[in-house]
Amino acid sequence: MTSRLKKILLLLLAAGLLAGVSQVQKALNRDRERLGLTRVEPLKNAPPVLAFTTVALGGFRGLVANALWIRANELQDEDKFFEAMQLADWITKLEPHFPQVWAYMAWNMAYNISVKFKDAADRWRWVRAGFELLRDEGLRYNPNETLIYRELAWIFQHKMGANLDDANVVYKQEWLKEMARVFGRKTPDLDELITPTTDDARQRLAILTNEFKLDPQFMKQVDELYGPLEWRLPEAHAIYWGALGLKKARENPTKVKAEDLMQLRRVIYQSMQLSFYRGRLVADPFAKIFEFGPNLDIVPKVSDAYENMYAEEISPGQKDGILKAHRNFLRDAVYFLYEGDRLADAARWYRYLGEKYPDKILVAGDTNSFPRNLSLDEYAVARVVEDVSESSRDRIKAAIEGKIVKAYRFLVLGEDRAAAGYRGLARRIRESYMRKIEGSEKRLLIAPVEDIEKETLGRLLDPEHGMPFEMRAGLRAKLGMPPESAPVPAATNAPPAVTMTNAPASNR
Repeated sequence: MTSRLKKILLLLLAAGLLAGVSQVQKALNRDRERLGLTRVEPLKNAPPVLAFTTVALGGFRGLVANALWIRANELQDEDKFFEAMQLADWITKLEPHFPQVWAYMAWNMAYNISVKFKDAADRWRWVRAGFELLRDEGLRYNPNETLIYRELAWIFQHKMGANLDDANVVYKQEWLKEMARVFGRKTPDLDELITPTTDDARQRLAILTNEFKLDPQFMKQVDELYGPLEWRLPEAHAIYWGALGLKKARENPTKVKAEDLMQLRRVIYQSMQLSFYRGRLVADPFAKIFEFGPNLDIVPKVSDAYENMYAEEISPGQKDGILKAHRNFLRDAVYFLYEGDRLADAARWYRYLGEKYPDKILVAGDTNSFPRNLSLDEYAVARVVEDVSESSRDRIKAAIEGKIVKAYRFLVLGEDRAAAGYRGLARRIRESYMRKIEGSEKRLLIAPVEDIEKETLGRLLDPEHGMPFEMRAGLRAKLGMPPESAPVPAATNAPPAVTMTNAPASNR
C-alpha cells in the first residue's frame, strides 16, 4: 500500500469517527437537556462579561463558583457585606442557569444581610435588592424555573407582607410609593393600562412592564381568579408571581417537581389569607396615612382556596391543619362581615360554618364551652367578650367605647357601612352584658349606648384633646352639626408624605 493511499484511508477513517462522535454528542446533549444537567444552547441577550465567562471557562466554571461561594460566606461572617455581594454577583454570572444560586443569593440579601442593619431604610434596600435579583436577573436566564417564582413570591408574602420583621411597615410603605408611580393613590384600574389611550397611561404602562416586569393582562386574570386584590400591597404581588410560576409549570410539566408546585400553591393560599385580614387600604386624608382593613370581597375565593388546598394535600397531618385553618378563617370571616354591617353575607357564612364543621364549637379557642346554637348576634358579641372578662364592667365599657370611636372614625372616612356595623355591635355588646348581670344592675350598670356615644363624641370634638380640626369638621358635617370656627393657621412646611399605620381595622 502506497503512502498516498494510506493517508487517504486515514483521512476517511477520521472523518467517519468525527461523524460518529457528532451523533453521540447530540445524544448526550439531549440527555443533558432532559435531565437538566446543563445548558448547551447559547445565552441570548447576555452581557459580554457573562457570555465570555460561560464560554471561555467551560467546565471549570463550577469549580471557580464553588471557590467564590466559600469566600463570599467568609466575608459575610466578617460583616463585609458589599464585598460578599460582589462575589455573589460573579457567582450568578458563572452559573446563570443554576436556579439554586439565584434563590440563595436573593434570600441571603433579603433575610440574612438586611437584619444586620438597624435603620429601616437600609433594610429596605437589601430586601429590594433580593427580589430585584430574582425578578430582573434570575428570571431573565431561567424563565421556566418554578423555584425562582416560588422564592420571589415568598419574599413579597413573608418578608414584606407579614408582620414578622420590625421594619415591615416601612417595606409596605416603600412598596406603596413604588406602586403609586403606576396607580397613584387610587384603586388600581388595570383596564386603563391594558388598553392605554393617553400618554400618561402609556408612560405608566411602560413603568409597570419594563421596571416591575408585570403584565397587566395577566394581572387582570389573577385578579379575576383570586381577587379583587389591592395591587398596591405586597400580598397581591406574591399571588401574581405564584400564579405565574404555576402557569410556567403547566407549560413545562416534565421539569417541575411536585414539591415546588405545592409550595407555589401554598404561597397563593397564604397570601390570600393575608389579603382577607388586611388587604384593603383605607385612606385617611386628614392624617395623611393609610390604614389596613379586611378585604371582605374575597371571602368566597379564600374559602375555595382552603378547600382546594385540602384536596391537593397528600399528608394526613397537613390535611388536619388545613381544616383547622379553614375553620378559623370562617369564624373570622363571619365576625368581620358582621362588624362591617354586611349582615346577609355574615348570616350565609355562619350557616356554612355550622354545616361544614357541625362537631366543632363556633368560637375561636377550643377550650371554651360556647354552645353551638348561638344566634349570629350572640356569636358576634361572644367574639368580642372572648378577649375581656365578662364580669369586668370597665373592660366591657372600654370595648363598647372602642367600637363607638371606630364608628365615628369610619364615618368621617366615608365608610358609612362599617360605621353602622360598629355602632350596632356596640349596642349588642351592652345588651349581652346587661343580661348577664341581671340582679346586679346597681353595682355593675353600664350607661345606655346613646349616652356613651354622646360622651365619646364630646371627647372627639374637643378642640384641645380631640380629633384634628379637619376630622372634627368632617364629623360635624356628617352628623349635621354646625361648623366649628377654624383655628388661626400657623406657618407650616410642606404637607407630610403619605405613610402607613399598622393599626388593625378590628379588635381581632
